[in-house]
Amino acid sequence: MDTAPDTPHVLVVGIDGVRLDLLPELHTPHLDAIARAGFLAPVEVDSATPTMSGPCWATIVTGVGVAKHGVWGNRLHGNRLDVFPDFTTRLAADRGLRTFAVGGWAPLFLAQEGGPLFVAPTRLGYVAPREDTPQGWEEADGRVTTDAEHLIGLDEDLHAGFVYLGAVDETAHFLGCGPEYRASIEAADARLGRLLAAVRRRPAYADEQWTVIVVTDHGHRDEGGHGGRSPQERTAWIAACGPGLSADAAPPVLHHADVAAQVYTALGITPDPHWTLDGSPFGT
Repeated sequence: MDTAPDTPHVLVVGIDGVRLDLLPELHTPHLDAIARAGFLAPVEVDSATPTMSGPCWATIVTGVGVAKHGVWGNRLHGNRLDVFPDFTTRLAADRGLRTFAVGGWAPLFLAQEGGPLFVAPTRLGYVAPREDTPQGWEEADGRVTTDAEHLIGLDEDLHAGFVYLGAVDETAHFLGCGPEYRASIEAADARLGRLLAAVRRRPAYADEQWTVIVVTDHGHRDEGGHGGRSPQERTAWIAACGPGLSADAAPPVLHHADVAAQVYTALGITPDPHWTLDGSPFGT
């Protein structure tokens, strides 16, 4: 058991397809609490990256851009994840740390369509939606959250985890960015609250230092859909709190690749120059 005082840990929660401009209108108390304790700031998907889930999530979890990781669409074929692995895999393989990744979108977690994006964390969980509908995805996200709660509480030596929630994005694709989409964002926030409560229930929580990062990959057009360069599609966001993170320390410009860099920094790891990360820790 890791009994060192103030042991660092990181939880990254990815919520797919959440429009930044709608958040002020919605009831998202858990995301708001993270923003108050740290920051919530916009991210513009760079011009080289399609506003699609595959390339954006690959950049978020590897810390390098599309030219390096080679994921250009929602099919991950031709990727270079063996050279530029996700942070859960790198931490487990290179540093012997305990990590997990769990979610319901197959290319992220299974050997399908060129995946998985998460190659070899210590624990990997996949929850298939029973049907490809907004309700099917809501149910899947609920089971993903339950699995993640279990993993957070089960593994006392846990160092870092990634939880993927996909219902918001799927709802927009089916129904546009109307009331159902907004309700799905609020449901995702409630699941975020469950994850934060699971962290606080850990037996050694008082002796742990947690960095929590919540990130979305892209936005949506009003009618639903993305892949273009409209402001609604290319505007994403990152919220984070934890040691050394505050509103005063929020960086003036954020990039998706900064997430992985911040994970390593929060764990006290100086990235090897050979990793050639494109991101920087928040606030540097």
